[in-house]
Parts: sequence; structure tokens; C-alpha cells
Amino acid sequence: MAILSDYHMHTHHSGDSKAPMEDMIKRSIELGLSEICFTDHLDLDYPECFDLPEDPFNLDVSSYRSEYQKYKELYKDKITIRFGVEVGMQTQVAGDNLSFVKENDFDFVIASIHLVGKKDPFYPDFWQGDSVENIFKKTFDATLENIKLFDDYDVLGHLDYISRYVPEGDTTYSYERFKDQIDDILRYLISHDKGLDFNSKVLSKDLYADPNPCPAALLRFRELGGRIITFGSDAHKPETIACGFDRMRQIALESGFTEYFTFEKRNPIPHML
Repeated sequence: MAILSDYHMHTHHSGDSKAPMEDMIKRSIELGLSEICFTDHLDLDYPECFDLPEDPFNLDVSSYRSEYQKYKELYKDKITIRFGVEVGMQTQVAGDNLSFVKENDFDFVIASIHLVGKKDPFYPDFWQGDSVENIFKKTFDATLENIKLFDDYDVLGHLDYISRYVPEGDTTYSYERFKDQIDDILRYLISHDKGLDFNSKVLSKDLYADPNPCPAALLRFRELGGRIITFGSDAHKPETIACGFDRMRQIALESGFTEYFTFEKRNPIPHML
């Protein structure tokens, strides 16, 4: 079997993508996917960055929904398209995020940490002034704090996101080194019937890199009783849709999962791996 649903992708409605929605749909159909979910960014109070437009992640939901509905109808005989969002968590905007989700009719909500101390690890200056180990500890602390404040989500996005951007050659990160903090996050997710976004973005550049979360953390999620996982490429352009999904499926099977999930109106729907 193959993974037929990509549940994490972005279009021009996100400030860090220029991809037309229709191009993402056409590529998904070419790849033989049966279902996709757009998860464009809402990341309130995001800092100014030289390479992004002003307020890059203040999602225009009306425009986003309108285009989604147009293409959902146009391609209804070829592919199922769901309406989702990726919400960037910070403590000071937790209340706004909750109101935003409540006011909209999403099929699926990803909750993600992109910022720690109002800085994004994508940019090299994030790593200055502290040790990599301390930065990881602060990130996992922030993750647990935020998923308790913002509870209206379905899966936690790319659990160890910052591992994508560590300084070249750094080997600080492993599940084992931060297992106590990671396990606290996983137990909280499980106790609240939340899932994990199993995210293959790094595999678009290196098929043998560790996805997010890393295999050891995914295995631990299953050992602790976790059951809900979604597969997402985090594609910001058509070329990376469903990247590395065959390898991701194998990792999930080796971790003990027999199902993955899609969502409709926030309800999880299981599919055999």
C-alpha cells in the first residue's frame, strides 16, 4: 500500500510560499493522491524578517476559503480536498488563536511552534548567544506550555522542528538526550486524544535524513499509546508534495502503527498503512 493523503501543504496564501493552489492540486493528482489538505499559515505576532512581506502569516481566511471552495468543486471527481490551517503557537496569542479556530469551519488544525523567544530557528542568528542544548530545552518547554494554552487543534506539527536548522555539523539533538521533555509532550497529547504531524519536509533535500519527529520519538509516541498520525510533506511548492512518503510509511510501520488518519470537520478517519 502507499500513503495517499498529504495533510500538510502551503500555497500563496502563506507568506513563505508563491505556489498557486491549482498547481498544488494538479501535482497531487499526478502523483496519484486521493486526498490532500491545505494548511496555510496563521502565525500571529510574527517578527519582521528581511525576506518576508509585512505580516506574512496573518491569514486572509476569506480569500483562502473562497479559492479552496472553487477548486474543491472543480476537482471533486479527481481528488478530495480538505480545508485546514497551521496555527503558530506563542503564549501571548493563544487567546486569539483559539478565537480564530472557533470562528472558522476548518476540517483540520495543526498546532506548531515556529518561534522561540520571538525568533525563528530558520535564521542563523537564532542560534547565537546560547548553547544548542539549552535552545532545544527551551523549545520543548515552550511546546508543552503552548499546547496546554491552545487546545483546539488536531495534531502537533513537526515536533522537533528546530532540528532542521541546527548549525551545520552539530550533533546535539537526539530523542534520547531530551526524552524526559519529549515524553511529557507525548503523554499530554495522548491524554487529550491529539495526534502528531509526521512531517517529511527534510526528505525533499535528503531522503536519508530524519523526518520530524525523528523515528525514535515516533516510536515512543506509539509505545505510550499514541494512535493518531497524519502524513504531511510541508510542501510550499508542487515539486515537494508527498516527498519521502514511502520511507515515512516504513518508519511508521516499524514503530508499530497500522493506521494513519485524515480529517473531515475535525473528525479523524483511519486508513490502513
